[in-house]
Amino acid sequence: MARADTHTRVVGWLKVVLPLAALAILSTLFLVARRIDPEDALPYAEVDVRDLAREPRMTAPTYAGTTSDGAALTLHADEARPAAEATEAAAIELRLELATPDGARTELAAAKAQMDRGAQQVVLSGGVTVATSSGYRLETEEILARLDRTGLESRTPVTATGPAGEIRADSMVLRQDIQTPGAYVLVFNGGVRLVYRPGG
Repeated sequence: MARADTHTRVVGWLKVVLPLAALAILSTLFLVARRIDPEDALPYAEVDVRDLAREPRMTAPTYAGTTSDGAALTLHADEARPAAEATEAAAIELRLELATPDGARTELAAAKAQMDRGAQQVVLSGGVTVATSSGYRLETEEILARLDRTGLESRTPVTATGPAGEIRADSMVLRQDIQTPGAYVLVFNGGVRLVYRPGG
């Protein structure tokens, strides 16, 4: 009988002590928990929706195609925006890669470009650099690149360094070689000045 009374007393005390202990633990958790700082919340991207609606744009667009003579043409840009005409688009930080069937590669980089799909051409400007797999590096202000066939043309002064040395010219053209089908030539025109450096 005494054992039953002891058991009853223990159970009664536990009914009081355990809830109090649980309450004490919860209170401690709330007191110790780090206060949330609203400034630490993840930042939202600051996007001007009205600006995007007024001037739609594409980020990191890529255009790839093949010219009529079998060259592979690839365009990459940091950003592109459609122009008023549906066939035109403007791009910034454009990179153009041209791989011709003879195995040669030409890479161009420009600060900006205007692409006209209707005329099948893109005009690179804002300072253009050209690097060819034959070892030439050219700098000029503007270059017109054809999209339908292999053709690069600069009508602005060109400065180049290559296997032959340093070249300065009024203009430059990269095109198919008329005399050798399947081959391509880089031609400098108008007041060409060559500083020859053998073995350079």
